[in-house]
Amino acid sequence: MNNVLEKILVTKAEEVRLSRHSVPVSLLEDRILAAPAPRGFSKALQDRYHRQIPAVIAEIKKASPSKGILREDFDPAEIARSYERAGATCLSVLTDRQYFQGSPAYLEMARSASVLPVLRKDFIVDSYQVLEARAIGSDCILLIASALDTSHMLELEAQANELGMDVLVEIHGYHELDAALRLCTPLIGINNRDLQTFETKLETTINLLPEIPSERLVVTESGILNREHVKNMLENNVRAFLVGEAFMRSPDPGAALLALFYDESVDSGELLNG
Repeated sequence: MNNVLEKILVTKAEEVRLSRHSVPVSLLEDRILAAPAPRGFSKALQDRYHRQIPAVIAEIKKASPSKGILREDFDPAEIARSYERAGATCLSVLTDRQYFQGSPAYLEMARSASVLPVLRKDFIVDSYQVLEARAIGSDCILLIASALDTSHMLELEAQANELGMDVLVEIHGYHELDAALRLCTPLIGINNRDLQTFETKLETTINLLPEIPSERLVVTESGILNREHVKNMLENNVRAFLVGEAFMRSPDPGAALLALFYDESVDSGELLNG
């Protein structure tokens, strides 16, 4: 394998094959019928965005391939409650087992402990995973443009929408933007981390902004570690953020969220209640 993403995708295909045998599609469909209704992930982000309040997708993840264990004391439910108290707009939960030490159970725990919409953060490569996402209560799924061809992304998006879920499509550069804009979703995630090298450059988001239609909502992902980074994005009219590492390393993830995103132009009560 010549990069990390290729290795992950091979692993993911095998995981899906095994899961189909252990939990058949018919069982997932039964679980979907009993699952709670979707909470409106995209709407929550757009509401904050139009009120010009930072829309924070606060991530719950135990580890990453590049950084190892991020949080030893890992309680998804308590982390979700901490984020909600701090005014997060949505949650993102890593469900990849091998590379991020995640689990679908973590998403279920986080969603049960909070009223916030939840993104299933994983490498979605198969329709089975879309069914699984809704069965565990996901309100949104991630589609990574570098991992899928355009026709496959369109199929997975249509399936997710039919199940009531939103889609966040993630790109890493100009070469993926055309494919992402073929999707219906208004949510365009720009990952500042190169999935081949895992290097992070915030300029990735800034440089792509002129090419993205105004009706799309840009979510900047990865590398937002201090208030200067947040200020830079806000000055460029980027008001939606997906942040994980900066919070996971803090004793109190919610306090870290407030410290990173509190803006004196926004009343703290409005941020917490908005």
